[in-house]
Amino acid sequence: MPHSTTTARAIPATEVQPTAIPTCSLDTLANAPGLVKLYGSVVETASGNSLYSNNDTTAVRPAGVLKVLTAAAAIAVLGPTFQITTSVDAGSAPGTIALVGQGDATLSATGHSVYAGAPTLATLASKALDAYNSNPANTGVPISHVVLDSSYWDPSDDWNSSVPQTLQTSGYLSLVTALQVDGDRQNPAAQVSPRSSDPIAAAGKAFVTALAALPNGPQASSVQVTDGQAENGATVLASVQSQPVSTLVRQMLAQNDDTLAEMLARIVSVKESLGGSSSSISQALLTALSKYSLDTSGLTIEDGSGESDESLITPVFMSKFMSLVSQKADGLQYVAAGIPLTGKYYSKTGVISSAYTISGYTTAADGTGESFTFFAEGPGITSAASPALTALANAVYTCGKNITNN
Repeated sequence: MPHSTTTARAIPATEVQPTAIPTCSLDTLANAPGLVKLYGSVVETASGNSLYSNNDTTAVRPAGVLKVLTAAAAIAVLGPTFQITTSVDAGSAPGTIALVGQGDATLSATGHSVYAGAPTLATLASKALDAYNSNPANTGVPISHVVLDSSYWDPSDDWNSSVPQTLQTSGYLSLVTALQVDGDRQNPAAQVSPRSSDPIAAAGKAFVTALAALPNGPQASSVQVTDGQAENGATVLASVQSQPVSTLVRQMLAQNDDTLAEMLARIVSVKESLGGSSSSISQALLTALSKYSLDTSGLTIEDGSGESDESLITPVFMSKFMSLVSQKADGLQYVAAGIPLTGKYYSKTGVISSAYTISGYTTAADGTGESFTFFAEGPGITSAASPALTALANAVYTCGKNITNN
């Protein structure tokens, strides 16, 4: 019988393990009629791998989700301990002082504020009057002229033309001036309250009222108020500071505060030597976000609040950024502190006339860390999109790593 020459088959050194096939589909939820058109992304936090994609590289309107990026930019450039200063400077002659704003929308006229811990005009006025009266050159000369200095950025550049002006009268966003009180609300204790057409003048009037309320204060009717600038090198008579930026970004996110978002974006621009103009916001925020080492080339950022129809972000970028937020490194723990917990996940939502959006992160039911972004956009979109987006976010938690595009 002939000898066999068959060569033995090689055996792999490492046994190949079976690979689980994802079976948890989001397809039905993603096609809910209320979503009009969905742009979505789910990313595994640990690996950065995409678990679900649906037009996820198309840049679309993020609405209020953009505030997460504004908050991160503020932390990156200003730092968590930075405080916004409002000061009173001495004038060029006895009787004159200047009220100088640097973008603190939380400065409170009454102390009854939506911004917990905000500085007050009463404190500023009291300090300023004491310092003014302590100068012998002012003896017998009451304060008769207050200059309102809102030149931290150009005071005439107070609105982004791509943001609907109706947000001002409906109570969501003030004119973006460096000097204002209570976010220029008619009702300082209400988050949504109509805003005026001249927040600088309103701040001046409130400051004069605070001066006049002091025992040795001037009569309000005898004080002239004008717009202008403090003298170069003027002595600072008094100042108050906002809460730290770590607190401001938390308030901005948790309260969905458009005015705080726009103010912080302008201050970031000023600190980056870009002047604080509305047109500089794109460069300012993109430069700040480069700290976080994600590719921002597909982003268009035109405002700080997400109210602009011209701000565009890809869902996959937002999901990857939310993964970073969930890891709470590089100062992003202060951003995470402002993102509300909704059931089984943390998320920031947004609404504009053309879009309903949500982005967040979770530890799914199977223990997988995941971040997600769902943007619903299109003609005729309504509030019916909101529960459909919530259903998708809940499904991310339920499905975990078992999510499939099919």
